Amino acid sequence: MNSTLDIYTAFFNLEERPFSLVPDPDFIFWSDQHNRAYAMLEYGILTRAPITLITGEVGAGKTTLLHHLLRSVGEEVRIGLIANAHGDRGELLRWVLQALGQPARPEEGYVDLFGRFQKFLIEEYAAGRRVILMFDEAQNMTRESLEELRMFTNINANKDELLQLVLVGQPELRDMIHRPDLRQFAQRVSSAFHLTVMDGVTVQHYITHRLTVAGAEAEIFTPEACALVHEMTGGVPRLVNQLCDLSLVYAFTRTEHTVTPQTVQQVLDDGVFFPCQTGAFPAPVPAQQPKTKAD
Repeated sequence: MNSTLDIYTAFFNLEERPFSLVPDPDFIFWSDQHNRAYAMLEYGILTRAPITLITGEVGAGKTTLLHHLLRSVGEEVRIGLIANAHGDRGELLRWVLQALGQPARPEEGYVDLFGRFQKFLIEEYAAGRRVILMFDEAQNMTRESLEELRMFTNINANKDELLQLVLVGQPELRDMIHRPDLRQFAQRVSSAFHLTVMDGVTVQHYITHRLTVAGAEAEIFTPEACALVHEMTGGVPRLVNQLCDLSLVYAFTRTEHTVTPQTVQQVLDDGVFFPCQTGAFPAPVPAQQPKTKAD
């Protein structure tokens, strides 16, 4: 039995679902913001920056950029991706070793684990490879974990650093790094960028882009519908995806091949869209109280 999503893609003559919430480099939309953010990522990698920092609101497209970078690096780079690392410094080191494909046995202590980590970095350097650790959702790391990462970057061979770090996270990560007690960490950040939300024109281009990648050959969202999507999502890509996906389902159930503002509004009226989960939803305007004669 076909799912509703499979049927709606056929109904709109699409090859796949255009507004999935899963980060997909095939659908990456190169807005000016994302171009600059990716340029800073590449700049950090090429210049061997000790720490590269990319921040942005929830759902701004940070992880998608990271996955695109993962697909672009050559064999001369060894990358370990750590998502949502947590715990003390010993646990952090275990996350790192596992991401690099190295053993980290439960009975081993910190000294043993660090020795293996340092030996691995030296061996990779001797083989002509660089090691890059990428931390997604890095805003969840503690101050102690960030300080431990800074100590990792002190491992070097002569004038060459053996390790680069890429940290990706929400705005509070940037705020944390600006704290006085992390001044030494901040001084090692050589490349950084902060992704902001999309404006109305960019949202319309974003929607059109994703539909085109999915195989659309005709306009599906009217400009007015795109404007309403922008208003109700605050321009956050993940929220745009969510509202557009629901709007396509609603249009399909009404056998309408075009998504209009009325379609989007019906999704909103039925309460199936929850934008307040990220704080991007515009605050409601309080109803005005009727004036009395005394006023």
